[in-house]
Amino acid sequence: MDPTVRSQEGFLDDATRPQPSLSRPEMPHGPLPELPVRGRRRGIWKPLGAVCVLLLVLTGGGVWWLTERYAGQVDRLGDVFAAIPESGRPAASTAADGVPVTFLLVGSDSRDVAADGAAPGARSDAIMLARVAADREHAQLISIPRDSWVDIPGHGMNKINASYAFGGPSLLIQTVEQFTGVRIDHFVAIDFAGLAEVTDALGGVDVYVGQPTQAGGHTFEQGMNHITGEEARWYLGQRHGLPGGDFDRVKRQQNFLKAVMDQAVGSQTFSDLGTLDQTLRAVAGSVAADDDLGVRDMVVLAHSMRNIAKDDVAYFTAPVLGTGREGAASVVYLDPAAGDRMWGYLITDSLGDHAAEFAESALGDAPR
Repeated sequence: MDPTVRSQEGFLDDATRPQPSLSRPEMPHGPLPELPVRGRRRGIWKPLGAVCVLLLVLTGGGVWWLTERYAGQVDRLGDVFAAIPESGRPAASTAADGVPVTFLLVGSDSRDVAADGAAPGARSDAIMLARVAADREHAQLISIPRDSWVDIPGHGMNKINASYAFGGPSLLIQTVEQFTGVRIDHFVAIDFAGLAEVTDALGGVDVYVGQPTQAGGHTFEQGMNHITGEEARWYLGQRHGLPGGDFDRVKRQQNFLKAVMDQAVGSQTFSDLGTLDQTLRAVAGSVAADDDLGVRDMVVLAHSMRNIAKDDVAYFTAPVLGTGREGAASVVYLDPAAGDRMWGYLITDSLGDHAAEFAESALGDAPR
């Protein structure tokens, strides 16, 4: 979490850092390993799986997945819930007007995986809960800092991203369910190339920058910036030069996601068949999902949310007390009291009604 820990700049800042052994009790700024995917081989997963998934479901674009042009391109991750004992899982959430749906979205920024399966350049994890309300008129996205110090089932206290390294999607799901009490319905991941392609397919997106910064030869001026896929990589990955370090990077991830949603909903994307086709091909070519999330499920969910407005999507970060050190690792301490309230509202599908209570954890209007 401490932005002075490493000297390299931007999203490449972990490229030359020696990776810790998974047998060590602490995992400072460790990467997520490659997901085992059935289908086309690709590099390991990258930030903001939420971009493509929510772009798909919140704009009604899911109907296009009915065609072979899109549906056949989605990679499958297998049954990631099979290894989780049902007896220890939270009960399914319900509401008076239907059933909410909760996604766990995960990604990381990396080079391509080597022929032997290693991922020497893996870095920059993102973990998010995306909740579609039962009324299908609201949604929330909650980022969980990758360095959050939590209890990992069978492994004790460690950073939350260590759960992914120890046991892949299943253990990460189990870990998140354990400390939030929120039942996860689906697991989704995306690679970075897809994120850049979606951005370019939309003709770039507009993001507001709270203070001027530079990364990777790109300058982000204070105020509104129109960025393309290549610039998005540096905007999303920069940490050094941002006062809040990883916290500011989480805000940038959310800000970028919001910009993508605003561009898709507020432009002519879904009235121009060429732009729509290019965008959805980028989405379909980069998304990977658990086996239970079928094409029909995506279409039904997308159709049910066809009238949602972009202002009905709220963005938060899990409440934190601060940062500290556990051994050699810099960690984030979550706020259990505020967190219990947030997760409780999410379980009862009422977080939107209590958003003001978490104003300090919300995205805000001028993220750095």
